[in-house]
Amino acid sequence: MHSNFPVRSTVILSIVALAAIVLPLALLNVGVLNAYWVYVLTLSGVNAIMAISVNTIVGITGQLSLGQAGFLTIGAYGCIFFHLDAGLPLPLAALFAVIITGIAGFLIGFPVLKLSGDYLAIVTLGFGEIIRVVFINLPSISGGPNGRPFITPMMLNRPVGFVVVTAMLVAVLVLLQNFLRSSYGRAIKACREDEIAANSSGINIFRYKMTGFVIAAFIAGIGGCLFAMVIGIVQPADANFLRSIDYLIFVVFGGMGSMTGSILASYVLTILQEFLRFLPRTLQDLRLIAYALILILIMIFRPRGLLGMTEFSFVRAWDTCVAYLKGKNRKAKGNAV
Repeated sequence: MHSNFPVRSTVILSIVALAAIVLPLALLNVGVLNAYWVYVLTLSGVNAIMAISVNTIVGITGQLSLGQAGFLTIGAYGCIFFHLDAGLPLPLAALFAVIITGIAGFLIGFPVLKLSGDYLAIVTLGFGEIIRVVFINLPSISGGPNGRPFITPMMLNRPVGFVVVTAMLVAVLVLLQNFLRSSYGRAIKACREDEIAANSSGINIFRYKMTGFVIAAFIAGIGGCLFAMVIGIVQPADANFLRSIDYLIFVVFGGMGSMTGSILASYVLTILQEFLRFLPRTLQDLRLIAYALILILIMIFRPRGLLGMTEFSFVRAWDTCVAYLKGKNRKAKGNAV
């Protein structure tokens, strides 16, 4: 029974992942969704990857970072540089850009992770602003303040972009969840819960914090590459702290420490913002107020976020549905007798 469980769970998760890709495309083909809403779902996927990156630092490592948008910009401009300037194929350019972003995460994390709490937040915010200013003054790479266009098949063909982003989101989630269940992931969580107890157990606090920080930078690099491919233009202003705050909101809304919660919040809030754009013109001024009001209500009535620190399990949901249907069938047979 135990040996069959991983196979069964893998099959269930594969079906869910396939449905997440196929269902929206089927709705597009029958006219229920249009290309615009497929683009919104694609952008939601990019936001979800960035929310996972932030949650890796904030929820798993237990450190407050406000500079993830800087890593997104490094990944995005790195992808553009390696593809357009260095002439590499797009997948290889994205791979090199992600590696460069991870190296940048290591170089930035080495000094800043000696700090904690508010000090770490302020320093990472400062690094994000430094990255923005550096790219403004590198017009040959960034295109200056106006940014640099990046036309890709993912931008020209929205369904292709949706498939690639959703597949990458699933891959990032699966790989990260497996890492967090490993001894390294448990050591990082131990550092988050109690640094003194973890240190007394022989865990190198700085080493595992650095591991979490670099992994978060890698994921942000993936998000940056996809951001550049989907949006079609990257600007230095994309590194500003307001974008980092947006990603942090997704994490707080979904639940710090819950990757599935971050994904759910990213989709809900991104789609909600688009719905609010279509309010009547007389109510357009209330759009931002409504968005802020929803966040305030969530923080009042659900301060730990939608899922808290728990992860949504599709396997458990499947088992619950099967058990419910079996119970319903038994009840129906009993009534028939």
